[in-house]
Amino acid sequence: MLTITREQARRLILSRQGLLGKHRFTGKKGAYHYVRQAGCIQFDPVDVCGKNAELTLQSRVKGFTREMLADLLYKDRLLVDYTDKELSIWPSEDWPYFSSYREMSKAHGASFAGIPALEERAVDYIRKNGPVSSDTLPIGGKIFWHSSMHWSGSWHGQSQASRSVLEQLYTDGTLLIHHKSGSRKYYDLADRYLSRDLLTAPNPCPDDASFLRWRVRRRIGAVGLLWNRRSDAWLGISMTPAQRDAAFDALEAEGAILRAETEGIRFPLFFLSEDLPLLESVLNGTSDTKKRLEFLAPLDPMLWDRKLIEALWGFQYSWEIYTPADKRKYGYYVLPILYGDCFIGRIEAAADRKTGTLLVRNIWLEDGVRKTKPLAHALDGAILRLARFNGCGRTERGDGV
Repeated sequence: MLTITREQARRLILSRQGLLGKHRFTGKKGAYHYVRQAGCIQFDPVDVCGKNAELTLQSRVKGFTREMLADLLYKDRLLVDYTDKELSIWPSEDWPYFSSYREMSKAHGASFAGIPALEERAVDYIRKNGPVSSDTLPIGGKIFWHSSMHWSGSWHGQSQASRSVLEQLYTDGTLLIHHKSGSRKYYDLADRYLSRDLLTAPNPCPDDASFLRWRVRRRIGAVGLLWNRRSDAWLGISMTPAQRDAAFDALEAEGAILRAETEGIRFPLFFLSEDLPLLESVLNGTSDTKKRLEFLAPLDPMLWDRKLIEALWGFQYSWEIYTPADKRKYGYYVLPILYGDCFIGRIEAAADRKTGTLLVRNIWLEDGVRKTKPLAHALDGAILRLARFNGCGRTERGDGV
């Protein structure tokens, strides 16, 4: 059994994430390869200084632009929007693994009176007329329906029929998101964009237990190191603690994951066996530890288990977007600041794209962090990158920043 220090655990996670040393991911190809490595990245529509998925990639991928992710999703079709860890973005090649989700959705939809007939009408219209939104699909009225996927925002009661049938066909896998205009989604038939071989491929997981193991392994790889504990890292995976234990035991027995005892951490941490060479480079001091300063997204894969972050880094982070304003400690949309292998603070920034200005409202440094010249220079550079990423030609700082 391996025994590592907390510093070594931190460096393994950061190296796996591509957040320490020179950039491992560059351009659109790099963005795609990072999503493949992570398995999925969470989507959130809030756009204060970039949406969550975009900020996740911006911190890791050299030269990343918002258009690259849109192209990967809606032109190249190498990525799809679908459920996983809540609503997520993941590689299209993983489509066969989620066939059980789609079958569950189809059975769920068929249980509502009127939905099958509406689905037939919607598919016929889309096949003849192309992409539609809930506003342009000519199906009126309301229907009793709710989605089998809780992230949809639908409720148990009367809902707009056009919106309901589109979401049902989307969770069925019959439709994909064709594109988005702001927050509005336009749907088209999946068989126009995904190959027949992919759409008809058998599920690589023969049963629920093997699918669960695949997903647990995928989440461990997304973070880099995880423990077998209740955690937000498992959101979207329906499993009991006993099922999680069984998945960990099976993955360890087959050599897919390895465990490491970490100083000061009560529970063992697990990592993918394929990352053993990466850990060895950390242990022998040959890993790239050149400092970078990056702002992390609120739902960044590295932050999925915030108790683990606190245990390894001593850094407490809470996304306060849903906290009443008078109870917030920091702000509405605050990003953690990573400098080298340390969390050194957090930043609140907002992009005003009409005026081309990135407003830095606040920067809070952690206790004991001094704003040295190198740190100030690194912060300035990261703020300029964030401004350019948001199409802002200038930055403005609040009082005292």
